[in-house]
Amino acid sequence: MCVVFLGCPQAQELQGHVSVILLGATGDLAKKYLWQGLFQLFLDEAGKGHSFSFHGAALTAPKQGQELMAKALESLSCPRDMAPSRCAELQAQFLRLSRYRQLKTAEDYQALGRDIEAQVQQEGLREAGRMFYFSVPPFAYADIARNINSSCRPGPGAWLRVVLEKPFGHDHLSAQQLATELGSFFQEEEMYRVDHYLGKQAVAQILPFRDQNRRALDSLWNRHHVERVEIIMKETVDAEGRTSFYEEYGVIRDTLQNHLTEILTLVAMELPANVSCSEAVLRHKLQAFRALRRLQRGSAVVGQYQTYSEQVRRELRKPAGSPSLTPTFAGVLVHVDNLRWEGVPFILMSGKALDERVGYVRVLFKNQAFCAQSEKHWAPAQSRCLPRQIIFYIGHGELGHPAVLVSRNLFRPFLPAQSWREVEDRPGLQLFGRPLSDFYAFSPVKERDAYSILLSHIFHARKESFVPTEHLLASWVFWTPLLESLAREVPRLYPGGADSGRLLDFEFSGSHLSFSLGQPEQLVPGPGSTPRPSDFQVLGAKYRESPLISAWPDELISKLASDIEAAAVQAVRRVGTFHLALSGGSSPIALFQQLASGHYGFPWRCVPLSDPESNFQGLQAHLLQHVRVPYYNIHPMPVNLHQRLCAEEDRGAQAYASEISALVTNCSFDLVLLGMGTDGHTASLFPQSPTGLDGEQLVVLTESPSRPHQRMSLSLPLINRAKKVAVLVMGRTKRDITLLVSRVGREPKKWPISGVLPTSGQLVWYMDYEAFLG
Repeated sequence: MCVVFLGCPQAQELQGHVSVILLGATGDLAKKYLWQGLFQLFLDEAGKGHSFSFHGAALTAPKQGQELMAKALESLSCPRDMAPSRCAELQAQFLRLSRYRQLKTAEDYQALGRDIEAQVQQEGLREAGRMFYFSVPPFAYADIARNINSSCRPGPGAWLRVVLEKPFGHDHLSAQQLATELGSFFQEEEMYRVDHYLGKQAVAQILPFRDQNRRALDSLWNRHHVERVEIIMKETVDAEGRTSFYEEYGVIRDTLQNHLTEILTLVAMELPANVSCSEAVLRHKLQAFRALRRLQRGSAVVGQYQTYSEQVRRELRKPAGSPSLTPTFAGVLVHVDNLRWEGVPFILMSGKALDERVGYVRVLFKNQAFCAQSEKHWAPAQSRCLPRQIIFYIGHGELGHPAVLVSRNLFRPFLPAQSWREVEDRPGLQLFGRPLSDFYAFSPVKERDAYSILLSHIFHARKESFVPTEHLLASWVFWTPLLESLAREVPRLYPGGADSGRLLDFEFSGSHLSFSLGQPEQLVPGPGSTPRPSDFQVLGAKYRESPLISAWPDELISKLASDIEAAAVQAVRRVGTFHLALSGGSSPIALFQQLASGHYGFPWRCVPLSDPESNFQGLQAHLLQHVRVPYYNIHPMPVNLHQRLCAEEDRGAQAYASEISALVTNCSFDLVLLGMGTDGHTASLFPQSPTGLDGEQLVVLTESPSRPHQRMSLSLPLINRAKKVAVLVMGRTKRDITLLVSRVGREPKKWPISGVLPTSGQLVWYMDYEAFLG
């Protein structure tokens, strides 16, 4: 018998003296949270074989700095269940252990290092480690890191832990530069990047909850049962007093790129066998990051409360008539491309000056039940018609405290009784449209601040609660392209609070997100406003008496991809299959990339499949290799039989026609995607060539005026049997042919594209503004 033990490497717990150095000790974060968190750490760990010294540090001169720090320490509080006399005794001990020092020059850091060593030696202590907390702006990190590395490292056998606060960069490049700089001074295991949302009790409970309820969740936590996931952070306050920060970062960098994305990975990641193993948790989180589908411009909507630009002008002394484009509200649609979550929308939303302050993660399950009796007879624990959901309630809102809620018609969850207790019903309280009594609801036995939890995790080297370099860079790789595409986007203005009404409501179709209500029209531009491309979205009109969709390229591709996806969903629901014929050329490449989330392709054109000019090669490179489509659902044209290209005697056209007849009912494709050449050709049907323009043949061999001359194409009669034909026309070079074709009748021998008119289906033109307007 061979027995294998799968262990998890644990950080060694060294007992001894710990020096904590809080840089930025007189700042707002220190005063509000960090000193209280360090006091809680002292209460938790003193007397367990550890001794402490706390050094508050800043650039401020010693006398003034000591006064500011003393003021910050006045507000320290003890747990409610601690006797006042014991509290006063411990507060006095903490104050005796805390001292202020100015850290400004290299000599100051050298002196700090000497003082710590002297204290350890004089008191006969064994040094366990040193913790440096950077509560300072990131531009100061490099100099501080250099000084710590050269003068303040502990001796052999003791640990060094460096705690870093966001923002960690502005985009992928700046984050990489900062990470490289810090990496030259500290090892990865020495760095703890704080995202304080990972310390919030409801968020910290996501993985333990999934682990403790594996049996109930294993069959539910996937695309077959989850309808969508909402990760929400709403604030009622605006950015007043913080506009200098907000102008540089905006809502996406401030909350979505970090807090909400970290939460998303906790929900979406595969559950490791041991959720207490930091290494395993971080490895599975990284896999979740890497499975995130690339965001497109159409993946987001952005807004800005109406008084923001005026606040910016006032606080930053900017001239009148210079509106800000910084979003204060954002909704983003995210997809996770793996087998568990394929097709499940993850909705991330955050904003300022909204109608309520609340944060939550809501997992909404599919519900296909119908109940014959009226709702008043539905029993919450039994009725399958009531909403089924699991909610990690981060705080505030109607409930007012952290909680975990599970619909009674799902299952009764397990949460450890020593740390979570069941909440009593509160008649009249409604959460997500349902009374609290519809849920099994649990709240923490003792509410704790996020920073006190994270400081404890730093002390015990629990790295899973922090952001490693690889995760940070993976997050920025994901978010940077969207941020760049939104840089010139004009955000939707909203009045703020309840007055915003439905103005910020949004909806999604496929991978595209859009506001539910149209933007109120501004007939007369305001002072200094200049129209931008993003001011003009999707224009609906007619072209050759058929519907025309016209937009800028990104919006056009998003719209066409959404329409194809909607047609696919409808066809599959109706008959179980969706038959799509895709053309070649350069125009569809962006579409293929957009569609790289799971569609079926049936390309045509007569070039060897391995040839760089092959349309199938383009389809393979930009779409098929990224999706899980069975090979037997992909039907490239047989253009290269017997090592010859489109030879008539090989009967490739007839073979392909037979394949279509066998697979496609009535030879009617659900959707055919075409392009239009500058000479009016479409598919591989060319002017002055009668082949394939009429008759009974479904697939034909044609001659092209350009190389390669031998082509294979679907015939015009077959194309016109389709339920829908989409013609994609893009680029300034198509302007002349677009204008010409708009004026001619049905003359396919001169302009084959003019012969495209489905017999009983729909023709829709998709043109970008350059092709349509020049």
